[in-house]
Amino acid sequence: MNNIMTIDGHKAVIAYDPDIQLFRGEFVGLNGGADFYATDVAGLEAEGRASLQVFLDICKAQGIEPYKAYSGKFNVRIPPELHAESAQAAAASGMSLNDWVRGAIDHELHAG
Repeated sequence: MNNIMTIDGHKAVIAYDPDIQLFRGEFVGLNGGADFYATDVAGLEAEGRASLQVFLDICKAQGIEPYKAYSGKFNVRIPPELHAESAQAAAASGMSLNDWVRGAIDHELHAG
């Protein structure tokens, strides 16, 4: 995936902030903010590791679960035409729409 860095098993989205001329990383899947800044990849890794450790230490000290909980359910809003095409493609594949969408998401996450 583009703009994703993995630090100690945790994924962070990386973007360049032209206003401050630094790369900004933000961990995803956490219950709070753990962002970090640096001018290069090595700096991002070091700052990310430090930011993540501070976040996890604070959560532990305060008895807070550091990770977001996901139910496995979410609503997706798409145009009616795309909904119809998706339902037809799922049926043609002998799948429920839910299973078809699950497969499409899995494919996108693990392709290339």
